[in-house]
Amino acid sequence: MTRHFLNLSDAGSEAIEAMLNDATRRKTARLGQPKGVADSDAPLSGHVLAMIFEKNSTRTRVSFDMAMRQLGGSSLILDGGTSQLGRGETIADTARVLSRMCDAIMIRTSDHEKIEEMAHYATVPVINGLTDLSHPCQIMADMLTVREHGVALPGSQWAWLGDGNNVLHSIVEAAGLMHFDVRMGCPEGYDPDPAFAEAARALGSTVTLTRDPVEAAQGADIIVTDTWVSMGQAHAEEKLAAMMPFQVTEGLMAQANKDAKFLHCLPAHRGEEVVDAVIDGPQSLIWDEAENRIHAQKSVLLWALGRL
Repeated sequence: MTRHFLNLSDAGSEAIEAMLNDATRRKTARLGQPKGVADSDAPLSGHVLAMIFEKNSTRTRVSFDMAMRQLGGSSLILDGGTSQLGRGETIADTARVLSRMCDAIMIRTSDHEKIEEMAHYATVPVINGLTDLSHPCQIMADMLTVREHGVALPGSQWAWLGDGNNVLHSIVEAAGLMHFDVRMGCPEGYDPDPAFAEAARALGSTVTLTRDPVEAAQGADIIVTDTWVSMGQAHAEEKLAAMMPFQVTEGLMAQANKDAKFLHCLPAHRGEEVVDAVIDGPQSLIWDEAENRIHAQKSVLLWALGRL
């Protein structure tokens, strides 16, 4: 059966643990090497990843390309403006063609139904580089990052501040699979899809929703936020006004555990969802988090291709 990685639950907790361990081992093994040098085993030598971008990208584009290089393979990029997708070719036909020419497909798009259709018709692994519903590769990097900094996932307390978006969905999904808890601080009218919280609770995690940012942050090990206005959305003043009480400030960080860590998937709108003193401060792990997109995605690719 073809292994797709559309959401974290496609892999499950045991596979996620194996991927995180593999990512740690591979990252450690290549310390001090030039970034373009392949890992010593080059496990994906000769393999090609097709990357489809219907949304702008910096970290996803670079990290998947570098991941394939470090695994000994290569990648190619398609986007709506330069591929037949932009002229009306169907997702299904694109999936069929790319499956004949490439070994795996990563797609970054808006509608989650597109990636599900891609996976339905593809005969090679399809990986979710981001949809409006979820962002599993980002959360793999987040989990790798907090583990590197001494936070065990089981029993840890995560606090989300802001919009109930795709990143939060994947955090909550991870909570259920990896046994940590999440307090979601979201203003009224901007709640996440409740199905993710219900699934996590069914697996034993505590997931709560609060309108009080202080309540969300109190005692947290990890504080996470994201941009309030996502790509393609209007820069709505009404939304920004609703979100401002959830801005991550030094005062809000002080409500968390004294060793709490701050995460943000980037790009950041400094002065909106987070202030400079936090994102550039000693508790911020954002640069490790960004780099770890490479290392986590290497292991996702290996799992999807049956090498892990």
